[in-house]
Amino acid sequence: MSKSLLKHIFAFGRCYDEFELVETESGQPGFFDTGGPAPHEQQKKENDSISASVDENERRLKTELHTEINPDMVLRRFLLCGKVPALAVFVNGMSDQGFVSDFILRQGMMVRDIDNGDSELIDYAADNIFAMSEVKKETSWKTIKSAIMDGCTAVFIDGAAAALNMDTRKYEHRNIQEPQNEKVVKGSQEGFVENLRTNITLIRRRVRTDDLVVELRPCGGDNNVRAAIIYREGVANETLICEVKRRLAAVDTMLVLNAGMLEQLTERHTYSLFPQVLSTERPDRTAAMLMEGHVAVIVEGSPAANVMPATLFTLMSTSEDSAMRVPQGSVIRIVRFIGACISILLPGYFLALALHHQALLSTEVLTTVVASRKMVFASIGMEMLFLLLVFQLVREAGMRVPGSIGQAIGIIGGLILGQAAVTANLASSVMLIVVALTGLGNFCIPDYSTQLSASIIRVMLVLSGWLAGLLGLFSCTFMILAWLASLKSYGVPFLSPHSPKTKSKRPMVLRGPLNNTPRPKDVMNTEEDGI
Repeated sequence: MSKSLLKHIFAFGRCYDEFELVETESGQPGFFDTGGPAPHEQQKKENDSISASVDENERRLKTELHTEINPDMVLRRFLLCGKVPALAVFVNGMSDQGFVSDFILRQGMMVRDIDNGDSELIDYAADNIFAMSEVKKETSWKTIKSAIMDGCTAVFIDGAAAALNMDTRKYEHRNIQEPQNEKVVKGSQEGFVENLRTNITLIRRRVRTDDLVVELRPCGGDNNVRAAIIYREGVANETLICEVKRRLAAVDTMLVLNAGMLEQLTERHTYSLFPQVLSTERPDRTAAMLMEGHVAVIVEGSPAANVMPATLFTLMSTSEDSAMRVPQGSVIRIVRFIGACISILLPGYFLALALHHQALLSTEVLTTVVASRKMVFASIGMEMLFLLLVFQLVREAGMRVPGSIGQAIGIIGGLILGQAAVTANLASSVMLIVVALTGLGNFCIPDYSTQLSASIIRVMLVLSGWLAGLLGLFSCTFMILAWLASLKSYGVPFLSPHSPKTKSKRPMVLRGPLNNTPRPKDVMNTEEDGI
């Protein structure tokens, strides 16, 4: 591999122009060239004003909402206070019909003495007629149409070039349940659901501070799904908040369904093996990171929160670590990191010793390996790759089928299939033990995306050890570490606080005692650092 190619891959000798979260920065970060037209150039040029005629607004709504073939689009004409023509628009199934009937239509149809020529009739109706807790006056046609599709009810009044937007959203959603991918023994058993308001409430129950800010804005897709940007004003770094908002504003795509799609659309290292944000199903973990100065993004319809920035040690930690005492927490963390190292390094290391460095093995171990492979026809490298592939197949099969059947598939794959492979001389018993230890170590990694990243790196190290022995294994490991050192997540180095070293007093592997902590971690460069 040439020197120029190495420089291009690992960014050696290149001026680093990526956004970086440092203490000396202030204001909004500069804009990067996205390689395409600006989002506002892609928007359709249309009339965004609301007509003062109810008939004109009704005709336009029927055309744009396709009410003739959409039976759930409800356009209800009535006389406001028995005198002024008005129109209520909502989506059946997205809005609560009880709210619409009792607090909008019934209140609006009551006969009252009003001045038909009053230009402020719409303001009078909002303040004195409709008994709703949340009423907004909108003059943008696009905004009011998006609100209707979101489950709100819009009321158009004849003679007013505006509309009243009232929150009547009520649709079925899943109840709060235990997280499926982040189970803990000690700690909260509540997980995020698909309802955005419920997820925000779960966070506010844990972060009861007046500086918690929740900003709702579109995700940038044509399906008009909303996202909530959550942070602590005055604690989270201002440049980090601006960078998150800027990346979300640059999203201009056809479809955004979940937090995973939004993560890919806003990340800077597209082909990075490791994620640049932490995807978590746990409100308590999200709340803890918000208190330390992180920023969270929650998407409507997605039962997970994207927390940024994320580091390697963030991905290797769980919410249960702080709930356990120091000795137990330290032992669990040590076992977790040892399991991750075994999962990544053991297959390649064993392959390098068995093929290129037999002198480093004892006579007994070497004899056992040779005896176990006596009738195996495939090479040891192909055998290793075959068993790793079988492990991934069993894992995916167990995850995609119902719970009880998935457990049965795991047992069948682990016991029957493994024993049958050894009996049929497709694999050796020693290699089966190595792959089993690798699989157990892989499950010690708490983050699912990081588990998949470890699987890819494991195959790379197996190929390196197969081709070049320990020299190839160590060279590949060094290049991966160098690449991790150059990686950043929203301006924070991926290996921090150890590379570069910060003032963090809490060790990342061994769990230190829980002392009084008056300020967040130094790696986040929060606004409190300047106090």
